[in-house]
Amino acid sequence: MNHTQKHFRILAIALSARGLSFAVMEGEDSLVAWGGKQAEGDKNAQALAKAEKLLDLYKPGILVLQDMEAKGSHRYPRMKRLNRQIIKAAGTRKIKVTLISGERQRSLLLGDTNGTKHEMAEMLAQRFPVELGSRLPAKRREWESESSRMGIFDAAALAVAFRMRGIRH
Repeated sequence: MNHTQKHFRILAIALSARGLSFAVMEGEDSLVAWGGKQAEGDKNAQALAKAEKLLDLYKPGILVLQDMEAKGSHRYPRMKRLNRQIIKAAGTRKIKVTLISGERQRSLLLGDTNGTKHEMAEMLAQRFPVELGSRLPAKRREWESESSRMGIFDAAALAVAFRMRGIRH
């Protein structure tokens, strides 16, 4: 696929214990698709199959994932293994992969490495009010589980952080 600067497509995938969420950006700042995919049973096999379908459907110029091996990342071995499997799947399709640490993501989006996921989600809801504004979950209390909708914001944050890094292909 020929990617001009105007139509360059980014696919960002955020993994969670429930499955995965994704966001697709084109051009400089256009969020064109987003969503979440649940995985049950053999979660890694199902999530990998869903990620491969996303790679084939959107044919991105770049895949952006969380850097789960970065210092300070506390992800389960199962999630790290799945991340590596998705990277391999992108490689077989000749799709470039960029990994962004949570710290780098918070620094780019919030200007503060101590910022929270909810602060990032609020910023993204303001940046993409039509696409994400109505999907912003309420701020989570300590004893509550994270909303499944937060995964979409995690994926969108990866895509926007990639753009903010100033990387051009």
